[in-house]
Amino acid sequence: MPILESVKREFRAARRKQERNRSTRTLSKSTLKKAEKSIATGDADAAKKDTITAVSSLDKAATKRVLHRNNAARHKSRLMKKLNKVQAAAEPEAEKKTE
Repeated sequence: MPILESVKREFRAARRKQERNRSTRTLSKSTLKKAEKSIATGDADAAKKDTITAVSSLDKAATKRVLHRNNAARHKSRLMKKLNKVQAAAEPEAEKKTE
């Protein structure tokens, strides 16, 4: 344990910040997993909706500095790449149904 009073205060502040950030970090991770799972199923509409939610939560986490902005950008980029593949695969199927 720390000995100096200032170090003790910093330690308590760090604990408070850790508790505050945990919910934001957990939310962003869970929405990201949910989006990736819906992308894996191949349902383009659900995947798009879940991806929008995940991107929003990642942006909020980056704004609050819970995640680094480059980390959030990297996750968003990879998620959008996967979503675009699913949507590209879904387009020919939609065209076949309309014909």
